[in-house]
Amino acid sequence: MSIATKKGDAGQTSLVGGKRVSKGDPRVEAYGALDELGSVMGFARSICRDPKVAEATKAIQKELFTVSASLASPEDDKKTNRVTKEMVDGLTRQVEEIEAVEGILGDWVLPGEDTVAAAYDVARTVCRRAERAAVRLSDSGSGECVDPLAVSYINRLSDLLWLFGRLIEKEAGVDGRLRGGKGAGWTRAW
Repeated sequence: MSIATKKGDAGQTSLVGGKRVSKGDPRVEAYGALDELGSVMGFARSICRDPKVAEATKAIQKELFTVSASLASPEDDKKTNRVTKEMVDGLTRQVEEIEAVEGILGDWVLPGEDTVAAAYDVARTVCRRAERAAVRLSDSGSGECVDPLAVSYINRLSDLLWLFGRLIEKEAGVDGRLRGGKGAGWTRAW
């Protein structure tokens, strides 16, 4: 069987359960952003020097399939795996563990002081876009049901990705924080 089924040539795709919708459908946009996030996280993991962060990233990439399936499922499809409170709590525990590292929290951050940290910062911004897409889908008033735990998971994940970047910077001995939290240094004359 070829990957080129040609079923999408007219701009349609299938949701979980087989329902055909436009590739421009808000539901497709939401789970498509998660697909992109998984790829960006894969890149970050592929260059990550910290085995614990890399392992956690891979586990999250696997969980993203469940989150994506939740977003790709019409309301009437109850067979699909759903995001669980335990999945969200697992991310929360990791956030709390990293926040406990001295000096990890602080100021605004200028991405790019470390390649791996920058990759996690890109993943965080893609994650935030996925979150906005999921919320727009939920807010659309079109009767589209979005699992609130999926939105919680994506929100928590963006926090964790930001912390992965800060942890990587700390381990690399670089500091990308902007002093003063108000974009210090940005008013310098060119």
